[in-house]
Amino acid sequence: MSDVVLDLQSVTKRFGDNEVLRGVSLQLHRHEVVCLIGASGSGKSTLLRCANMLETIDGGDIFLFDQSLSDPRIDPDLVRRNIAMVFQSYNLFPHLSVLENILLGPVFALKRKRSDVIDEAMALLSRIGLSERANDFPERLSGGQQQRVAIVRSLAMQPALLLLDEVTSALDPTLVGEVLDLLRDLAQSGTTMLIATHEMGFAKDVAQQVAYLDKGVLVEQGTPEQMFSNPQHEATRKFLERA
Repeated sequence: MSDVVLDLQSVTKRFGDNEVLRGVSLQLHRHEVVCLIGASGSGKSTLLRCANMLETIDGGDIFLFDQSLSDPRIDPDLVRRNIAMVFQSYNLFPHLSVLENILLGPVFALKRKRSDVIDEAMALLSRIGLSERANDFPERLSGGQQQRVAIVRSLAMQPALLLLDEVTSALDPTLVGEVLDLLRDLAQSGTTMLIATHEMGFAKDVAQQVAYLDKGVLVEQGTPEQMFSNPQHEATRKFLERA
């Protein structure tokens, strides 16, 4: 059995005349962390949204466990049960408690027994130090706490792949560290993740592969050591000097 979880092959995406992704090819293997870096507007978020079928691609193909997402017979809901996505904004339901936010997906989408999921949800909240806030509403949490709950809500779906889109960009700088610490823990535990990030130090520490996008083109990809110590392309060097 192949260990390739996600395989993007020459993916293109246009919004009108604007070609946002221009032939992007990228593979993500089981238990691997790949960080996407690049300036705002380089295509990182669009790539994640295409991988989760939130956007349709205009060319190329995307495979999840060798199954083409372009196949008209594929059920998007089944795909999204294997792929969880965390956005820049926390997207927690304000009228639900922290615990109810986490239970929603497993109970209603996966049809799992509520009592089983409660135990798992509380264990996840304990892992991020928020078990005592289980019955609080999101507005009572800090931004960093809300983002950690959003990540845990995705983990409760037991996805094969976690997509994270600039999850620290909306946070006060003092709160960024607690979210990055959680992602480091997930990486060490073998969670498969594709992460769009502006945090170069985090990408250097956590990723097995770093991919640099510029104007919709995947310019260069390599290990953090290769990318940050000896980038091969002038565009990559200039970006890292500014980052």
